[in-house]
Amino acid sequence: MKIKFKDYRVRDGEKVNLKKWPTKVKPVYESKKHYQKLLEEQVEQLSSLQRLLYASDRYALLLIFQAMDAAGKDGAIRHVMSGVNPQGCQVFSFKHPSATELDHDFLWRTNQCLPERGRIGIFNRSYYEEVLIVRVHPEILHSQNIPDELLDGKTVWEERFRSILDLEKHLNRNGTQIIKFFLHLSEKEQQKRFIERIDDPDKNWKFSMLDVEERKYWKEYMHAYEECLSATSTDHAPWYVVPADDKLNARLIISSIIVDTLKKLKMSYPATDKARRQELLSIRELLTK
Repeated sequence: MKIKFKDYRVRDGEKVNLKKWPTKVKPVYESKKHYQKLLEEQVEQLSSLQRLLYASDRYALLLIFQAMDAAGKDGAIRHVMSGVNPQGCQVFSFKHPSATELDHDFLWRTNQCLPERGRIGIFNRSYYEEVLIVRVHPEILHSQNIPDELLDGKTVWEERFRSILDLEKHLNRNGTQIIKFFLHLSEKEQQKRFIERIDDPDKNWKFSMLDVEERKYWKEYMHAYEECLSATSTDHAPWYVVPADDKLNARLIISSIIVDTLKKLKMSYPATDKARRQELLSIRELLTK
């Protein structure tokens, strides 16, 4: 399976126009059976690399997923991470902040959930909501109890981008590798998936009128994402714009990027020195008596 990662990566300083980024590309799989085979291979590699990550205990991996509703974030996380040891992986979903969270800075609640060394942390939505949904719905910003003099509409988003960039640079300096995925879904495909959720009783629970209401702000969301991707994709914390109209293909792209990133980390199993080896041989001898 050959995937050109650079085709999906937002370069540092690149001005993003999402109309020029595809929501669907030629699939890397030939059939559903072939997809299953490719995904199983990727999951097996990821499982092995996750064990190495845990054993080496030097790096952490933070995966951030952002997208419009019905883009397939949950499914991607579920399928791609299916072979990872639950003890070495933590998944957090961030929705409306609590009263306690609103009394802290906008990065506070997600900072509580950052992965420790040796683990993979997954944010299903993240601190980026604060420059996406909050930007589309500025009334949310004004409900966050921030002093009025600090809410200059001309600078607040640039200031939040700076806070995010500083955080991600700090994390990288301390061994956390960050990969950010924007699942790029077309408006037409979202409509199709919403209708499927209505027509399939088993999927009714996934749908609400709020989803339809948010569709009215599609252009505003695309603008917010463009500004966000342009301002916060860096070499140490890149954004990948993943075509999401084909869920299966999106999962293969995501899994390949994660595996490739982990392979590039300088990880190794802890070496056993002579004293430790002698201790183990002595224990072995006791066990065989």
